[in-house]
Amino acid sequence: MIIYIDENDENKRLDSYLVEITPDLSRSKIQNFIKSGNVKINDTIKKPSYSLKENDKIEFEIPEQEDLTIKPQNIPLDIVYEDENMLVVNKPSGMLTHPTTIERENTLVNALLYKYGENLSDINGEFRRGILHRLDRNTSGLLMIAKNNNVHEFLANQIKEHTLTKKYRAIVKGVIKEDELEINLPIGRNPNQPHKMMVREDGKESLTRVKVLERFKEHTYVELTLITGRTHQIRVHMSHIKHPVYNDTLYGAGHGKVKTEEQVLQSYYLSFTKPFGNEIINLEIEPDEKINKVLRTLSC
Repeated sequence: MIIYIDENDENKRLDSYLVEITPDLSRSKIQNFIKSGNVKINDTIKKPSYSLKENDKIEFEIPEQEDLTIKPQNIPLDIVYEDENMLVVNKPSGMLTHPTTIERENTLVNALLYKYGENLSDINGEFRRGILHRLDRNTSGLLMIAKNNNVHEFLANQIKEHTLTKKYRAIVKGVIKEDELEINLPIGRNPNQPHKMMVREDGKESLTRVKVLERFKEHTYVELTLITGRTHQIRVHMSHIKHPVYNDTLYGAGHGKVKTEEQVLQSYYLSFTKPFGNEIINLEIEPDEKINKVLRTLSC
């Protein structure tokens, strides 16, 4: 198996990452597997504690007795765009993009496997068939899916080179005075809470553009354009400037008066070059029910 590391998994320990994608193997088995030379990073052998870097190539073979099959499930897909090479789905809030060590069912990948079977890219492994980029469980919206590895590489290059456009809608705490602003602050993993990210000097360059759509008494409705695509980028940047996303309890927003599934954040717009051509595809969806629900309450 060959896997290329993206920015979402950088800084993870090698052994921890392999445990995550091979949940039927114990950590000790994984560590022995690495120490025995059965895992190579960029064609070299590393220690189990090696810290992964973006674009690292991992090569390894899972022991034959381990079953890493992901169960196809007949879960409806909201397909916004599709051609012979790819599709774009509208992922609902509350759904994981792909299986984890804890949850292996009811994810977007389970639904994709039911509809497309083997007709999905496998560059990022069985747990991430077709997946080019991710949205947090409670962030809804547009996700690109690759049907084969050539398409995966074509679209992944657009993500890497920042030649596609991704825009989000969000409701944040507090009133933002500026009509437009840029947040250019590096983001890295929080050393004390590894499940969180934070602004830190040695982090990766991260740029978010913010445009105010509507102001309320104690909140602001905004459009956010991602120039880079770091893990939790919008949530970290908005929290850092004291305007956390509504109901984002992980990054300090607390619970708002309107109950929703965590952060009120939606990936609503995508613009990209169609694979193997020059046609630009522009996709936009309406605000989801979570955003509308909060907006109705704030407007009263």
